[in-house]
Amino acid sequence: MIKIWGRKSSSNVQSVMWCLGELGLEYERTDAGFTYGVVDTPEFLAMNPNGLVPVLVDDGLEPMWEAGAIVRYLATRYGDDRFWPKDAVARAPVDKWAEWAKVTFSPSFTVPIFWRVVRTAPKDQDPAAIAAAVKALQGKLDIAEAQLSRHAHLAGENFSVADIQFGHLLYRYFTIDIERRPRPVLERYYQALTERPAFQEHVMVSYEELRAK
Repeated sequence: MIKIWGRKSSSNVQSVMWCLGELGLEYERTDAGFTYGVVDTPEFLAMNPNGLVPVLVDDGLEPMWEAGAIVRYLATRYGDDRFWPKDAVARAPVDKWAEWAKVTFSPSFTVPIFWRVVRTAPKDQDPAAIAAAVKALQGKLDIAEAQLSRHAHLAGENFSVADIQFGHLLYRYFTIDIERRPRPVLERYYQALTERPAFQEHVMVSYEELRAK
C-alpha cells in the first residue's frame, strides 16, 4: 500500500494525489504540515530531513520527497506510454513542459500572487505588488495558451505528467480574487480538467484554512 504524508490543502501534495487518482492507485494519506504538525517529529524527519510534505513510501522504495520526483516515479512505475512515455525522445516534450510548469510557471504564481492574496492578512497586502505580479504572469500564460491552442493538452494530444504539474495550480488561479485577462483557450483547457474525477477530488480543495486573517 502506498503511503502519503501531507495535508489536502498543500498544492504540492495535490499534484501527487491527483497523479495517484489518475493512475487508479490505492493509498493511505496522513495529514502533515501546516497546523497538522507531524513534520517535526523524529519519525518524519527520518523520512524527510527537510521537514516538508509530501513524502511517499511505496513497496521496495526508500522514502521519496520532492513532489515532482514523486510524480515522475509514480508515472514511471505505474503509468502508461501516453501519460509518461518510456522512450526518451517521446518523453522529452512531456518532461520539458512538466519542468516548465514546476520551475517557471509555479514560482511566478504561488508566492508572488497566491501567497500575497490568500496567505497574507488583508491589512498587510500590497495591491501594487499583487498587480505587478499578475501582470508579470501574463507572459507565462501566453506561452501556455499558445501551446494549448495547438494541442489538447500541455505536452501534446495526450493527458500527461505535464498536465499534472501545470493544471493543479489552475484551480487556485481561477478562484482567487485577482483580475484575470480573458483567455478562452486556457479557460477551455481548465474546464476540461475540472471534469476529471481525480481533479475534482484532489485539486478542487478548499484553501480557506490557509487564509490569513
